[in-house]
Amino acid sequence: MKFGIQYFPVRGAKDDAVAYFRESLELAVEAERLGFNHARIVEHYFHRYGGYTPNPLLFLSALSQRTTHLRLVTGAVLPVFNNPLKLAGEIAMVDALSEGRLEVGIARAFLPHEFRRFGISTDESQARFREGIEQLHLLLTQERATHKGQFHSFENVQSLPRPTQKPRPKFYVAATQSPETFEFAGREGHALMAIPLGSIKPLLEIYRKAWRDAGHPGNGDVMVAFHMLCHEDEQRARDIARDPFNDYFDALNECASEWVDGAESKDYVGYKQSMQKIKSVSMESQIETGGAWIGTPDTIKATIRKCIDMIGPFEQASVQVNFGHVPFTDAMASLRLFCKEVLPSFRDA
Repeated sequence: MKFGIQYFPVRGAKDDAVAYFRESLELAVEAERLGFNHARIVEHYFHRYGGYTPNPLLFLSALSQRTTHLRLVTGAVLPVFNNPLKLAGEIAMVDALSEGRLEVGIARAFLPHEFRRFGISTDESQARFREGIEQLHLLLTQERATHKGQFHSFENVQSLPRPTQKPRPKFYVAATQSPETFEFAGREGHALMAIPLGSIKPLLEIYRKAWRDAGHPGNGDVMVAFHMLCHEDEQRARDIARDPFNDYFDALNECASEWVDGAESKDYVGYKQSMQKIKSVSMESQIETGGAWIGTPDTIKATIRKCIDMIGPFEQASVQVNFGHVPFTDAMASLRLFCKEVLPSFRDA
C-alpha cells in the first residue's frame, strides 16, 4: 500500500490563509522525507468547506518547488466549472514544473451552491464531466485536437505546453456513491478516488469488474481518503481530533444542506438520503467502521486492518492530518509517529 497526505481545508474569512498554506507545505515536505508517496488537494469554492483551494494546481505548483519525488495529485479538479482549453494548459504547466510528477484527479462536483453560483444546472453534471474528461484527454495527448461538444468545442488546437509525462499525466476519477461513475472509471482505465462513507465495497467491486472486463491489465488502482491523528495516548488522540473532526463534518453538512432541504437532480439520485445519513456521522462511528484512523499506533494498525476487511484491499491511502483546526504541532507529531510506527506495517503489503 502507498500512503499520501491530503488537504481538505475547513477555513473561513477570518482564518489566516498565509499560516494555513505555509503549514500545509511544511507538512508535505516532511511527509516526503518520511516516505509518503503523494500529496493531494481539492477544488471547491465560496464556503469554508474546501473554499480555500479554488485551484488545486496553484498549491501543487508551489509544492513542486519544495519537493523532489512526491507525486502531486489534484483531488480533484472540476471540469464542470472550468474551460478545458485553460485547464489542459495548466495541467501541462504543473507537470513541467514538477518534472513529471503530476497526477490528475477529476470529479463531477456535488455541492448545489457551487452550481448555482456558477450558473450551471446540476442536471448537466454527468454530461459536463464526461465531456470534460474526454476533451482533457484529447488536448493532452494529441498535437492538434478537435472536438465538438455540448458545452465546449474546439478545432485544430495545439494545447501548450505539452505534457512532460507521455502520453499524459495519470487520470483518477473521484466517485462517492454513483455506481455508473465507478463503472465508467473502471471501463475507461482510470484510477479511482473514493471515501469510506457507507458501504463502498460493492462499488469498488463494480469498478474492478469493469476494469477487468474492459481488458485493462491488473485490477485497477484505488485511492481512499481518511482522517488521521496518531498519538502515544489513546484518549489524547481522540481529545485532539474530536473538535476538528466535528467541525469538518459540520462544515460539510452546512455546505450540502440544500440536498436535505429539497434540492433534486437526475444526476444525483439519492443524495438527500446520503446527506441525511452524514448528519449522524461521529468520530467514534468513523473509527469503528475504519473511516477515521485516530488513536495510538496499535489502534490505527487495527483500524486499517478492519477497514481492509470491510471494503477490500486498496492500493493507496490518502490521509488528512490537519483536518479542521488540528494544531500544526499536533499534526506534525501525528504524521511523524504514524510514519515511524504504522507505515512500515503496510507500505509493502
